[in-house]
Amino acid sequence: MSGRRWPGRLPRVLGDDRGAFTAELAAGLPALMLLLLSGLTAVSAVTAQGRCVDAAREGALVAARGGPGLESAAGIAPVDARVDLAAGEDTVTVTVRAPVRLLGGRLPAISVRAQAVAAREPDLTGAVP
Repeated sequence: MSGRRWPGRLPRVLGDDRGAFTAELAAGLPALMLLLLSGLTAVSAVTAQGRCVDAAREGALVAARGGPGLESAAGIAPVDARVDLAAGEDTVTVTVRAPVRLLGGRLPAISVRAQAVAAREPDLTGAVP
């Protein structure tokens, strides 16, 4: 007799560690899911921020030329975005705010915001070439 209990397996010297992988997985899986949801939320927020910047820039340029700046900005802005236009004497300011829902539940939304300022262009309708 070789003295082994199970042929082909070495005897355990340091103790029995069966089930250790399951315990580590049970402890690490929630942390991994939290990291994944945080990453997806960050990507969503950056995408919404980019759309807000584009919408504010486009709305300010169109309004500075005398066009419908609010409609232009609202067409580009994310869903549920709030678009504000402030027209000054020499400039036009467009501010776009959009809520970003956090993934994974009933957590409060974060808000992204972008603002663009454009100088009013002179009215050349009565100018002689």
